[in-house]
Amino acid sequence: MIRFGMILAAALALAAPAAGQCYADYKAKQDNPLRLQYGIVELPDNACTDRARAQAHVAQVVARSGWTLLQLESIFGPAEFQARQSNAGVIHLRR
Repeated sequence: MIRFGMILAAALALAAPAAGQCYADYKAKQDNPLRLQYGIVELPDNACTDRARAQAHVAQVVARSGWTLLQLESIFGPAEFQARQSNAGVIHLRR
């Protein structure tokens, strides 16, 4: 029983980073005139490992500003956020 508890504790410790802070980068558009945008959205924990939830969340976030999601590029963590932040320019983080 103690061995099972140790294995469970180790599994939870390894799983914890996956449920932490994560982001998604995306491409979106506006019409009349056509404008394209690349940006980053902070995702809720339940969307970090579920691409469909992440895409739905990003679509909702960009729609609040009048944009239409074209594509969810990828989901990534804080370390990659620092590297991608400069590519997103002024739209480096939406919530």
